[in-house]
Amino acid sequence: MHIGIPLETYSGETRVAATPETVKKLVAQKHRVTVQSGAGIASAIPDSAFADAGATIGSAADALGAELVLKVRAPNSDELGQMQSGAVLAGMLNPFCNDTIAAMNGRNLTAFSLEAAPRSSRAQSLDVLSSQANVAGYKAVLMAADHYPRFMPMLMTAAGTVKAARVLILGAGVAGLQAIATAKRLGAVVEASDVRPAVKEQIESLGAKFVDVPLETDEERECAEGVGGYARPMPQSWMDRQAKAVHERAKQSDIVITTALIPGRKAPVLLQEATVAEMKPGAVIVDLAAAQGGNCPLTEADQVVVKHGVTLIGHTNLPALVAADASALYARNLLDFLKLVTDGEGQFNLNLEDDIVAACLMCQGGNVVRVNK
Repeated sequence: MHIGIPLETYSGETRVAATPETVKKLVAQKHRVTVQSGAGIASAIPDSAFADAGATIGSAADALGAELVLKVRAPNSDELGQMQSGAVLAGMLNPFCNDTIAAMNGRNLTAFSLEAAPRSSRAQSLDVLSSQANVAGYKAVLMAADHYPRFMPMLMTAAGTVKAARVLILGAGVAGLQAIATAKRLGAVVEASDVRPAVKEQIESLGAKFVDVPLETDEERECAEGVGGYARPMPQSWMDRQAKAVHERAKQSDIVITTALIPGRKAPVLLQEATVAEMKPGAVIVDLAAAQGGNCPLTEADQVVVKHGVTLIGHTNLPALVAADASALYARNLLDFLKLVTDGEGQFNLNLEDDIVAACLMCQGGNVVRVNK
């Protein structure tokens, strides 16, 4: 197949959907790969590296006009206009936006959104949410350390002892666990909270203390089990108890990193303004849910603001700030997904009996497959 890798045009997006490593493998599988000139520059990949891997360097029209287009973000109207009717598209296409799906369907595309892949062991190698959340959790801690006006580790010097920073992580999914590990490596004292009791062992294995909010009813226990590795909205009774526990821990913390997300829904509020107002002067909050409304109502998307003496960081695309490695991981995710939709001769093969393929398919043949209510 002719595979196109266009330059991402979404504001602030620095990642690219292929690397020389994955291009080399695609070419070995008899695919013809066209990379738009400059597509990898922001990820520290020059055109020459793609060319050396076997790709042809072309224009946006060349890359978008391919039979199969690999992207990081969903195409905008201009990009859609340059794509072939009936082409195949794979990327992080926002499966919860009906308008985006309808636009792709209007161009008669067969579109796969990898965010919709099931959280199963078989799908781990193409789990784009996990690979990018890993990057986000790491970068969140570094950004917090950069804005925090003190040291992270404990230091014993001739001028006196400096206490270690106290870090609170809210949400222990992939991003939260990476944040715990990174904060511990920097010498911080770390606590973490999550609605799922099952993650307690993971949190403690990384050297952090688990902030336990006991489950008191069957409804709370059922919701806490989550779905597909994600948390579910918790009953208000539990949320009230968690809010009290978080309030007390946050007041004592120097850095708080919030990572709680519910797919397709507004992010739950975990840090109220009243809590922020009682935090230490100079404390830092990194809100990884800023793109979905934020875990703190004071967070401003893509802004760094100071309120009540606390710095709130609301960047909505942290993986793009670690573009080289984020792109490398993402490109491997796509490469593994393509194995499911191509045959031994490298031709497109739509197998809807495959649960991963069926889950990722958004539209095909002029029909919208996924409709969000």
